[in-house]
Amino acid sequence: MTIFSRLSRPGWTGLLLLVLLVPMTAPAASTVQHWETENGLKVYFVPSPALPMVDARLVFNAGSARDGDHPGLARLTNTLLRDGAGDWDADTIAERFEGVGAQFGSSSERDMAILNLRSLTEPDWLETAVETFVTVVGDPVFSQRGLDRARRQALVSLQAQQQNPGAIAGRTFFETVYAGHPYAHSPLGTEDGLAGITPAQLKTFHQTYYVARNGILALVGGLDRSQAEALAERIAAALPAGEAAPALPEVAMPEEGRTIRVSFPSEQVHVFMGHPGMARGDADHFPLYVGNHRLGGGGFTSRLMEEVRTQRGLAYSVYSYFSPMAAAGPFLMGVQTQASQADEAVAVMRRTLEDFVASGLDEDELKAAQSNIVGGFPLRTASNSGILDHVAMMGFYGLPLDYLDTFTDQVEALDPATVNEAFGRRVDPGRLVTVIVGGEG
Repeated sequence: MTIFSRLSRPGWTGLLLLVLLVPMTAPAASTVQHWETENGLKVYFVPSPALPMVDARLVFNAGSARDGDHPGLARLTNTLLRDGAGDWDADTIAERFEGVGAQFGSSSERDMAILNLRSLTEPDWLETAVETFVTVVGDPVFSQRGLDRARRQALVSLQAQQQNPGAIAGRTFFETVYAGHPYAHSPLGTEDGLAGITPAQLKTFHQTYYVARNGILALVGGLDRSQAEALAERIAAALPAGEAAPALPEVAMPEEGRTIRVSFPSEQVHVFMGHPGMARGDADHFPLYVGNHRLGGGGFTSRLMEEVRTQRGLAYSVYSYFSPMAAAGPFLMGVQTQASQADEAVAVMRRTLEDFVASGLDEDELKAAQSNIVGGFPLRTASNSGILDHVAMMGFYGLPLDYLDTFTDQVEALDPATVNEAFGRRVDPGRLVTVIVGGEG
């Protein structure tokens, strides 16, 4: 018995040719539909009938911020889902997905654990893909052998990071800015944290956080509403209802700025400068986002690029961004430059930020930033995968259903005073944490 009523089954060649030839026309953002399954899984659905495919993304509030005293626990749990589930080993799981042309992927970051499924909508193939997906999500094995292998791989990755000055800079930045907060450690974990993790802890983490009320399901593809509801209920049925994870603690701003230098035998220096910025859904999101486009998010049109590269030739690239998260994610400026020029580059970046916070942008700069952002926005939602990214983000962070519909209106409605006031209130050059890695051997 399959999820959907039977359709004629074309051969592999004909169906794949159809998928390749049909234009990738994105569905209208206003078609986002939302409901909850019987056991509390929140579902966000966008029909896209142009292709006989469906993309599903299951997202849990189960990132490394939930590691507790065992850094690396969330990532290992996520990694081991595909290692064995039900009666199937890793090879069988892979063969089942590949045998029907489905793609499965998983990842784990600070806020979220993600599981992706892409499948053709031909009923038998979709049935096999979904059966495999729900078994992987709902009934993982977490064997000692699999854990030992995944732990070794994680330790190798940690060792590789120790040879990468950019990775060292990023890790040091988060450890300093978020000291005492669950965001402080890398999702990959630590050697001590990884060493103490047991299969029992993986099972407990999975049972606690991989539950319906702690997740959202985003669906984009060639389904109608009734088919989408059937698919959502099938996925939700593999999950216990459970409870939503508690809110994360608030992030404190540093009392004062500080500079941390880390020795590394390289001629290139990696620099990160910043402090906590904003959470998803922040009232200042659009003013800060648009203002940062002019400061350092707009490529060659940004002030940082003009001052650091164009005027002084101190670096090939320099940038800034806000990374909103469940709690306040970072505001960060970054550059890679020669060791002999590092101090000058840092001074120029700091001075540029100070001038921007003090004086802000003018009407012409704002209009240019708005035009660039609005002009580029359609490209971000020009495919099913682009829509899926946005809809999953909207669902996970509880953003309004019309977020995509109103995005450009929100950007275009801003005036210089609103942008400048928000930057002046939320960005403090005197409290920057500056991490400089490299230049010494």
